Amino acid sequence: ADIPGLIKGAADGKGLGSQFLKHIERTKILVFLIDSSSNNILEDYRILRNELEKHNKVLNTLPSILLLSKSDIEMSKEHINQPLPVEIDIIRISSLNRKNLEKSIKKIAYLIAD
Repeated sequence: ADIPGLIKGAADGKGLGSQFLKHIERTKILVFLIDSSSNNILEDYRILRNELEKHNKVLNTLPSILLLSKSDIEMSKEHINQPLPVEIDIIRISSLNRKNLEKSIKKIAYLIAD
C-alpha cells in the first residue's frame, strides 16, 4: 500500500484519517520513505510510527525499513549528522542517480520472504 501524506493526527481523523490507515492493515511489511533533507528525520519518523500505533498497535510489529530519499542533495555536515532512529534499518537512496535502489529492493524482498 502506498500511503503518501500520512500526517500527524491521521489516527484521530485528520486528513483522510482512518480510511487512509486501513489500507496499511493489509501489508506484510512497512517501508517508510522520508526526505533526507528534512530538518528532523527522527521526529518525522516518530510521527509516522505514532499514528500507526494509535490506529492499530499490530502495525508497529511488522518488519520495516526506513528509506531516506534524495541522498544526492548536498547538505550541511550538521544536517547529515542529525539523530536518526536506531530501531530500524536505514538506507539512503537517490532516485536521480539510482544510489542504493537495488540494495533497497533486495532488503524489501528479504523482509517480505522472511
